[in-house]
Amino acid sequence: MSDDGGLWLLLSGPAGATALYWALYRYYRNTDKSHAFERETKVDAKPVTGHDQKVDEVKGTQRTRIEGDNVSDYRERVRRVGGDSS
Repeated sequence: MSDDGGLWLLLSGPAGATALYWALYRYYRNTDKSHAFERETKVDAKPVTGHDQKVDEVKGTQRTRIEGDNVSDYRERVRRVGGDSS
């Protein structure tokens, strides 16, 4: 094999890899076909409505448990699947 003949083969590897990468990037990104939400969509902002109502206050670590937890009632938390119900 001559030196000139082997050079194109040597350069075709990186060139082919670059072309494949660019094709896959364009295919999966669709940057030329994507919708530009910020420019093409009009969003009318409205004032926030509603009210806030304070229901409880916990300061520090006064309560270490959540009301109504079932940590100690393991038979209530765990249901057996099939078989005996004992």
